[in-house]
Amino acid sequence: HVQLVESGGGLVQPGGSLRVSCEASGFTDSRYCMGWFRQAPGKEREGVAHIDRDGRTSYAESVKGRFTISRDNAKNTVYLQMNRLQSEDTGVYYCATPMYWGRGTQVTVS
Repeated sequence: HVQLVESGGGLVQPGGSLRVSCEASGFTDSRYCMGWFRQAPGKEREGVAHIDRDGRTSYAESVKGRFTISRDNAKNTVYLQMNRLQSEDTGVYYCATPMYWGRGTQVTVS
């Protein structure tokens, strides 16, 4: 039974930093790919960052240079470090694999 649980969201001022985490359980292989997505009020969900099985990363243009996705296979956890946060980064942040989604964690920049 696979579960993805996000944590680390909160309220932060513009220009600040926050790190959200996604703890995965139930995978038989720790080398899974993972993406971070976000959904702002009244907007569609959008992809933010992705890390593949070999650790290669990719980012949305809007967060390049500010966000960093990483993983700790020993802890079965994927992180999203968010720096220089802007009000436009506000939303619910979800982690997901091709088949599973977490329930999200709220990030508010204000």
